Amino acid sequence: MRTLITISFCIIFTIVKTYAQNISGVWHGIAKTSDNKEILFVFLFEKNQETYNSTMAVPTFNVAGIKPRATTFNSGKLIVDGSNIGIKYEGIFDETTQQIKGSYTEGGNVLTLILKKGNPEMAKINRPQEPIKPYPYYEEQVIFENAEAGIKLSGTFTKPNEKGKYPVVILISGSGRHDRDGAIPTHKPFLVLSDYLTRKGIAVLRYDDRGFGESTGDFNTATTADFAKDVLSAVTYLKSRNDIDVKHIGLIGHSEGGIIAPMVANQTADISFIVTLAATGIPGNEVAVMQSKSLRPFLVPDEASFERNVREAIKIASSNEDISKKRNALTEHNNSYLAPILKSLGATDENISVLIEKETEAALKPWNKYFYNFNPANEFEKLSIPILSLNGSKDTQVNATINQNAIRNALIKGGNKNYKVIELDNMNHLFQECKTGNINEYKDIEQTISPIALKEISNWILEIIQIK
Repeated sequence: MRTLITISFCIIFTIVKTYAQNISGVWHGIAKTSDNKEILFVFLFEKNQETYNSTMAVPTFNVAGIKPRATTFNSGKLIVDGSNIGIKYEGIFDETTQQIKGSYTEGGNVLTLILKKGNPEMAKINRPQEPIKPYPYYEEQVIFENAEAGIKLSGTFTKPNEKGKYPVVILISGSGRHDRDGAIPTHKPFLVLSDYLTRKGIAVLRYDDRGFGESTGDFNTATTADFAKDVLSAVTYLKSRNDIDVKHIGLIGHSEGGIIAPMVANQTADISFIVTLAATGIPGNEVAVMQSKSLRPFLVPDEASFERNVREAIKIASSNEDISKKRNALTEHNNSYLAPILKSLGATDENISVLIEKETEAALKPWNKYFYNFNPANEFEKLSIPILSLNGSKDTQVNATINQNAIRNALIKGGNKNYKVIELDNMNHLFQECKTGNINEYKDIEQTISPIALKEISNWILEIIQIK
């Protein structure tokens, strides 16, 4: 009897200890992708009575300040609900190893992720182009409002130290959530670009995307048109300053930002010039088809069949049918063509079901429907202001030749007399001088933006300002 009581007490003590475990503090872990790439995740858990607040960072992609919707830790089970940003983490606390063993889900990807208490050991990465404070120019943290959307956007404004009214550019990020530095795998291209232009006498405003960093709003429900409204709010803010030359307000947009810029310029007379970086010029559905093939991490037995099925999925997602009907049709379609592919790659039935559900929901987001049905050539055609279009010859995300031909043709059709379209040799989507142009190569390149690209941008802007 004494032995049974002792054993029972030990079990109860262990259970209580596990359930009462306080996970407050920093935890980190490394997940491996299907192609054996490592991604470092860092979580900060802060206990708030019976619940937790969490902040997530992904140093591998140079992303920080992510705020999941809710975090719970009950009976040894941790759930980080990031439905507001399209992610989720579920794990079980292991009393023996003092680790949290679980899985991280984002979009259609499910990764095994084991969290350990404490800060990770970070190898120093050399990024010589990133400026070091104190800067030789004025920097100000600013907040401006998109009153129509009821959100506040937080950013950084820089200009030369000397008093005066300066020409200014607004930096517009590409697809996906980005902070004001345009942080992409271990690089901060907007920080580098902003620093370079400010030193050349051009003021710069860059800001966190809505619903990310210090900006408010819901990123998940926003479309390209909504992001254009955010830029218009930035224009209104700049016009309220007494250190800006309102006759010289320009836009620099990267990737999706490169199609947002013409949209904005066609909605206001306040924009005097545009620079597009890796912009698309063909319809969004065609961009999606091309990327599904160029960025796909696996082989398929029949390329023609794969493309037909991708086009059918896009057709369903971009239709005006009721969302429930589209969900059912897309789920059925994905099960018919995507499930066999995943099965051939070794995915379990359970994981296939989860992946297809995630893929279906991701495709049904408002951004996708808008993008699939949007043709940027229509906006480029309406531009009468000066425009510089730059693309990299080794860009695997946005084909330079196809998209620049479309942009050029649209500008000619619209009668624009002041444009320059340049394909930069051996540069990738980020305008790094590269070998392959593949996404996995970005983080391994020391250079953040090629000096050649930086010089093309600044020289063209300064020339345009003098002409005008």
